[in-house]
Amino acid sequence: MTQVQSPKTATATTAPSRSALDRFFHISERKSTVSREVRGGITTFVAMAYVILLVPLILGGVTDVDGSKLSIAQLTTATAFSAGLSTVLMGLVGNVPLALAAGLGVVPVVAYQAAPHMTWAQTMGLVVLMGIVIVIMAATGLRTMIINAIPLSLKNAIGVGIGMFIAMIGLVSSGVVGHGAAGGPPVTLGVDGHLQGWPVVVFAVGLLVMLALFIRKIPGAILISILISTVLAIAINAWATIDPKAWGTVVPEAPSKFFAAPDFGLMLNIDLFGGFARAGGLIASVVLFTLVLTGFFDAMGTVFGVCDEAGLTDEKGTVPGMGKILTVDGVAQIIGGASGGAGSTVYVESATGVGEGARTGLTSVVTGGLFCAAIFFTPLAAVVPIQAAAPALVLVGALMMTQARKIDWSDLEVAVPAFITIALMPFTYSITNGVGAGLIAYVVIKAARGKFREIHWLVGVVSVVFAAYFGISAIELVLGG
Repeated sequence: MTQVQSPKTATATTAPSRSALDRFFHISERKSTVSREVRGGITTFVAMAYVILLVPLILGGVTDVDGSKLSIAQLTTATAFSAGLSTVLMGLVGNVPLALAAGLGVVPVVAYQAAPHMTWAQTMGLVVLMGIVIVIMAATGLRTMIINAIPLSLKNAIGVGIGMFIAMIGLVSSGVVGHGAAGGPPVTLGVDGHLQGWPVVVFAVGLLVMLALFIRKIPGAILISILISTVLAIAINAWATIDPKAWGTVVPEAPSKFFAAPDFGLMLNIDLFGGFARAGGLIASVVLFTLVLTGFFDAMGTVFGVCDEAGLTDEKGTVPGMGKILTVDGVAQIIGGASGGAGSTVYVESATGVGEGARTGLTSVVTGGLFCAAIFFTPLAAVVPIQAAAPALVLVGALMMTQARKIDWSDLEVAVPAFITIALMPFTYSITNGVGAGLIAYVVIKAARGKFREIHWLVGVVSVVFAAYFGISAIELVLGG
């Protein structure tokens, strides 16, 4: 007798089997594909590749208290290695499309606030201590509690502000927006109010191509545009006489070699507490406080903004698995300091991969793998100019602006703090400044209307901390005097 197969059995039998990769990263559940995740990982790496050169140039140009300079070659290896290891860790543990590298909010603090008062080993020791503090805050749940305590309207504003911020980065780095002359407006169109030079042409062509491909929903639109712009930049640079400074950090030239041996000379060259003895307890504590605050809120804003754009937040505006994500971020700070570069943190350029459809940690594993490979192929990192990658920042910034519709602009208690948060991020080049100013404005407005019960106690405490952060110069002056 032939046995009739039940519908349930038939469904189970004919259902396509999922690969181990799919099951581990929940690719199908997040309505993505392996090819899309890989493409997103490559796109994110290309958009972030400038970090491998930019960070060593910043740190390598500064002397410590003893007049010592760090090796550019060693800094390049440290930057690529810490970015690669941290990003892979985020993909495997956090399962989110977030890439990490030396934080551009942390690098200036390391270079210009710490190094003049202590040796490089002692400076990196403070970076490691920063990571330890952040890990403790994440492991105890305090960091997640603070993030969840922030009103949903401000979380949405953070996402919009980050969009404005990364678009501003793209416009400034490409030469479309420039610094105004003395006595004139603080920012201008290009240089002296005019767009000038072939690098701007490369950016314009790249942006137009990217928009056309993206609007037509061509797979890999962002990555294709970056590759086209890079080839165009190399051709123009070979044909025309262009001042290398016009391109910025990366001059588009066909590399003379593809391989370079890594130099791990800075690895584990740290002195955890020596900075307190060398610079004094007050100065070292102020530096550590600034590092923690910058690393904490830069990552917080970026994680929420990028994950919200990827559709990974719930109806309450929280990110599932935030504890794991924030713990990895803290560990990345330790990895960065121990490697000999600034602490690694989540990068807003992760949004470029999300723009390509990335939704899982597989994207981060791909990006991290490329960073690790870059340790051996650092000459190739000097091929993609910022003008080729900047259009992606502008496009993704525009996409992130759509979160503004979630803010109730008719309610001034919400609208004013949200506006301050959004405005200060691009205009001060700092996610931390925007978050801090927005929280303070929120608390003041609520208090002024007598709505003290609506202010979460953690938000109140954080606002006081931010007030101290903004007034740190005055505090140093008073305590030093």
